[in-house]
Amino acid sequence: MAEENENTSKGLSKKQRGGIILAIILLSAAAFGVRQWLYNKTHIETDNAFIESHIHSISSRIPAMVKRVAVVDNQFVHKGDLLAELDPSDYQARAKTAAASLEMARNETSGDYAQVEGARASIGLATARLDQANLDLKRGEALFAKEVIPREQLDRLYTARKVAQMQLKEAQEAEHHALAVVGVAGTGSREARVAQKQGELETAALNLSYTRIFAPSDGYITKKSVEPGNYLQPGQALMALVTLDDAWVTANYKESQLTDVKPGQMVEFTVDTYPGRTFKGKVESIMAGTGAAFSMLPPENATGNYVKVIQRIPVRIAIDKGSDPNRLLRVGMSVVPTILTGK
Repeated sequence: MAEENENTSKGLSKKQRGGIILAIILLSAAAFGVRQWLYNKTHIETDNAFIESHIHSISSRIPAMVKRVAVVDNQFVHKGDLLAELDPSDYQARAKTAAASLEMARNETSGDYAQVEGARASIGLATARLDQANLDLKRGEALFAKEVIPREQLDRLYTARKVAQMQLKEAQEAEHHALAVVGVAGTGSREARVAQKQGELETAALNLSYTRIFAPSDGYITKKSVEPGNYLQPGQALMALVTLDDAWVTANYKESQLTDVKPGQMVEFTVDTYPGRTFKGKVESIMAGTGAAFSMLPPENATGNYVKVIQRIPVRIAIDKGSDPNRLLRVGMSVVPTILTGK
């Protein structure tokens, strides 16, 4: 009895020690669970996210043969750099033809004004002839009444007056036609033909400028599919230009994760390509609908058996340029973003 009391006084029994260890484990698990619950409330994470950026499709606006390609795949170019040059021969000839047509139209317009003046002079001449014919007929009628001239001569005077009247009418119609040509008569514009030829010249000059294709922004050349000698059609893709300065992350979060997410919240994300490195950004916007709602074949829940599926809503995350000064991020890279809600 004395020995048992001595062992009890020296330490705890095995059962007591086991209870203490179990209590420590339970407390640790509870603390870890609470910590993880709090972390999940303040750090919203997903692995369904990718890098995206603006991709410019470079294409030809005119049909022409490729004369020279000035870039190669994956080359970095600045805005305004020459990407490709098309054969300009046909369009140079068209521009020269349009310029000549414009000059001819201007000269023709001057000639039309001269025709108007000539038509007016013809009217004056025809009017004078008609006046003279009227005087001759009046004298002839007086002489015929006195039986000085025969009836045949009087008939000739009537015919001469009729001819003079028709000549005056003809001159007046010629004047109307000349006025219509220069646009004075009716609703037309006297400069309509010159304006038309001017437009043709501007179109020819514009098409000539399209023979040199320039970069619309800074970026990297990808998917180059053109070589010298290829004949291009309007709209045919030559290459793509990817801009990385304004890249962003599209993160597809579950709808249940977005309760406390708002634009402006800070984001930290990692990239599979660079393990151990953390990049920064902020929530820029939340899409107005789920990805399924804007898919090519959206689900129709009103038909058939309904099975609830948690939807995902795309969140656009702007990348802090200071966290990627060397442009390491590329379009399509898988990332794991964590939104810091601050709660």
